[in-house]
Amino acid sequence: MTEFDFAKKIHDLGGRAYLVGGAVRDKFRGVHAHDRDYCVAGVEEKIFAETFPNAAKFGKSFPVYSVEIDGNFCEVAFARTERKVGTGYRGFEVVFAPTVTIEQDLFRRDTTINAMAIEILTQELVDPFGGREDVLNKKIRAVSEHFTDDPVRALRAARQAAQFNFEICAETIEAMRLCGTELANEPTERIFDELETALKTDKPSIFFRNLERANLLEITFPEIFNLRGKIQLSCYHPEGDAYEHTLQIVDDVAKVNSKPMVRFAALMHDIGKGNTPPEILPHHYLHEKRGLEVLKKMNQRMTLPTEWKKSAAFVIREHMRAPRLVKPGKIVDLLLNLNGLKLGVKDFCDIINADNHGLPFYLEHAQEIIDELLKIGGKDAPSALEGSDIGKWIHSARIYRFVELYAKEI
Repeated sequence: MTEFDFAKKIHDLGGRAYLVGGAVRDKFRGVHAHDRDYCVAGVEEKIFAETFPNAAKFGKSFPVYSVEIDGNFCEVAFARTERKVGTGYRGFEVVFAPTVTIEQDLFRRDTTINAMAIEILTQELVDPFGGREDVLNKKIRAVSEHFTDDPVRALRAARQAAQFNFEICAETIEAMRLCGTELANEPTERIFDELETALKTDKPSIFFRNLERANLLEITFPEIFNLRGKIQLSCYHPEGDAYEHTLQIVDDVAKVNSKPMVRFAALMHDIGKGNTPPEILPHHYLHEKRGLEVLKKMNQRMTLPTEWKKSAAFVIREHMRAPRLVKPGKIVDLLLNLNGLKLGVKDFCDIINADNHGLPFYLEHAQEIIDELLKIGGKDAPSALEGSDIGKWIHSARIYRFVELYAKEI
């Protein structure tokens, strides 16, 4: 079924079908939209379900259907209104009915760039809040005073700014500030979801800078907030304090590595500096140890994916040692430990290169060296060895092979 055929069926039922959300926004940004979402007005749900019997229904507080259109399964929702009756994202009374108009549906949305619709049959743009102009002017602006009804919209606005490299309007920053009290009580899963999406953007620092601008950084990511004002030795860090350094590193890593897990590890690499005692500044002795403690507490507050936590811990622990290692045994141990992580060799090197402005020889050729070391296994051990002695022999043999092949380069 084509998009036109879908809209025609809705029209025959006495309703209208609209393209909504990111697909409309991206049309005016001049980029291809990966997903196309639809909104239907003027049709009873029962009649819709009878007309599209193969559509799968999901959603708890309001129905959403998955309909195959142009070969893709697309979300189709009914025009609805929302009224805040409690706190947080569950505190809404939702009304969907054939009498709800597309304009009423758009009014409940977060920012103007997401509050546009295109009527499919006529291709008429419905833009009651100036979203097209805001797209062209690269502005993030709240649709209405109801922006604050869901506090996570503040994080979405910051994420949208990072996603599209748009500027958040001053009045919307003010609205974001008003979300602070409720945001502190939101489920951390919702906050993590926005963090993960922000880390997928080309310049994640924009997300954190806008949260700081709206006085929300301390509430949502206190670990990052605590880096502010933690001065560093200017000869090593001319960019400024630990906060500025961290945002620069995560942006630099984002240029060469698309994995959000890796970008998170980069974000965490110096996180222990936020807890450096003031009396030892601008030095940050033992910040690796403090960083592991901060990461542990962050995970207690906001459960992190296991591989994210492991990768960040490895980077926190090793990022200072890695560029300075010269002892073959230490180098071999680091490389083999890295080989056992989901954090890949390139991933680790991308972070070290950004932080250290270069790589030592053994990291430049890390995969080649690891492959060579792994050629030595238990099958090569002397037959007289048993148990743990075999492992000790393998370890020593790998160090010997490293020295034999690469010692002159270290």
